[in-house]
Amino acid sequence: MPDTKAAPRHASFVEITGDPNLPNVLLIGDSISMGYTIPTRERLKGRANVYRPFENCGPTSRGLAQLDEWLGDRKWDVIHFNWGLHDLRYVDGGDGLTEPGKGRLFTSVEQYKENLGKLVSRLKTTGAKLIWATTTPVPEGASGRKLGDAAIYNIAAAEIVNEPGITINDLHAFALPRLNELQLPRDVHFTQEGSAALADQVTAAILERLSE
Repeated sequence: MPDTKAAPRHASFVEITGDPNLPNVLLIGDSISMGYTIPTRERLKGRANVYRPFENCGPTSRGLAQLDEWLGDRKWDVIHFNWGLHDLRYVDGGDGLTEPGKGRLFTSVEQYKENLGKLVSRLKTTGAKLIWATTTPVPEGASGRKLGDAAIYNIAAAEIVNEPGITINDLHAFALPRLNELQLPRDVHFTQEGSAALADQVTAAILERLSE
């Protein structure tokens, strides 16, 4: 018989009870952000309530479909956000992951810019202080993605997010010289220690915006 047990929920999807006396922070992102959510929450304990959607926020197209739901009706003081690694993946005709050269990009660079522009416009209506996190590097040999594409998408994103009111947390530049130390081999994901190091950068960026 097939195994009907549901997969366990990721630890970052656990609902928290916020302190009404603290500012509210929202983290939006894919599995990389899921990895740094818990350590970021720990670092900001007593200083901010750190929330995230109870799912992988995936590509920009998923953001367009679900951003209103993720924002809800809570007042956000800071929103730290990223889309990229799911947009730059190579897929086959059925949108299944495939190798570069055998399929197409899930989201072209031009479509990515268009989608991101719409997402940023919506985020700005919240009145929150916004932090764009650059997309972390794709290493050599990572399945379904090509070395160097993260940098290309980050350049495209910069054309959208480089405006007053948005600061940039350059996680790509932080991680790139330390991939052997922080990232899993031939994989876009980070080790536990790597996620903790990213959390340090995320925490610092959030605290800077909260202090303004």
